[in-house]
Amino acid sequence: MDDAELERLLADLESDRTERKESATDGEKIRQAVCAFANDLPDHRQPGIIFIGADDRGACVNLSITDRLLRTLADMRSDGNIVPIPTMLVQKRTIRGCELAVIIVQPSDAPPVRFKGTTWIRVGPRRAIASADEERRLAEKRRARDLLLDLHPVHSATLDDLDTNVFQREYLPATLAPAVLAQNDRSLEHQLLATRFTTTDAPPCPTVLGLLVVGKSPSDFIPGAYIQFLRLDGTELTDPIKSQTSIHGPLAELLTRTDGLLKANISAATDIASKSVEVRTPDYPIVSLQQMVRNAVMHRSYETSNAPVRITWFSDRVEVHNPGGPFGQVTRANFGAPGITDYRNPHLAEALRNLGYVQRFGVGIAYARREMEKNDNPPPEFIVEDAYVSVILRRRR
Repeated sequence: MDDAELERLLADLESDRTERKESATDGEKIRQAVCAFANDLPDHRQPGIIFIGADDRGACVNLSITDRLLRTLADMRSDGNIVPIPTMLVQKRTIRGCELAVIIVQPSDAPPVRFKGTTWIRVGPRRAIASADEERRLAEKRRARDLLLDLHPVHSATLDDLDTNVFQREYLPATLAPAVLAQNDRSLEHQLLATRFTTTDAPPCPTVLGLLVVGKSPSDFIPGAYIQFLRLDGTELTDPIKSQTSIHGPLAELLTRTDGLLKANISAATDIASKSVEVRTPDYPIVSLQQMVRNAVMHRSYETSNAPVRITWFSDRVEVHNPGGPFGQVTRANFGAPGITDYRNPHLAEALRNLGYVQRFGVGIAYARREMEKNDNPPPEFIVEDAYVSVILRRRR
């Protein structure tokens, strides 16, 4: 914070974002103030300031601001009395010619914050112990901040970045029964909110889910939200490139175009000798390829990686790389085991189900294995690491 902002807060005697102390002798009250500012019950979403070296009117008391004093104040953060540990900064600042120790306390992402087991809050310009109802409100703030990634707001986007034609023409009919849709007199804004594609903010903004499913250009805001396809003339990454492309767009378009690309690259062997009719057998079953790509789109991490889902097509195998490791109850040890599943992006999984790309949850790998076996391909091979999962689908024997 700059000096002008600090000077304004020091002079504002009614502000619930400031507290003034003539000295640091009463460390308990300073810790209570830190706790109260970290809880940010008024939801300012701005830091609270504790001035050490000024009286209640904001006048300078000419306190000597030593390194020892600053270290004592800084140690209050992690001495075990305030939990969870608050985010705070301790500085020596000169405001209006007066040397002050300034503690800048950021609002906590995990309220309620407690000092020695007691939750302190700001009630106007004073501190107070939170009531049961106020503690409940703080807990609700934490749960709101703990939203799953696919429901997080994307504040850099606006409603104009959502393709409302795709939403009304494709997604709503796939989600709602015709009779329900015919009677639905909600406004477009309410429909977007009801499907979790926008937030309740004023003005509303798109969620990650909304941009992924009906965004005009999802990768403009979510860098990894596309699929990269590379076909090589050989078995190594250094072999010549036959074709490559990046597929962008909202969910249905992304997967429809990817399905077309997969089908175009499958080769079929023709048998006219062993049967009375011509038999064409693909080198890869399309269902297995689709399941692995859709699993990657559904389960990848859109938060920790900006890499796309990658499909690398070699002459002897296809590799699908998902930039997201095991999640929840799925571990490296039980990955792919029947009945073991979890969802990093549960609302995106719901959207895939609504659009018809998922028929039943938790069986994608089983479907892929079954189709590979029926087509006389080797079983899929999985490389499971903490940050990614790759599947190798080998060509038909």
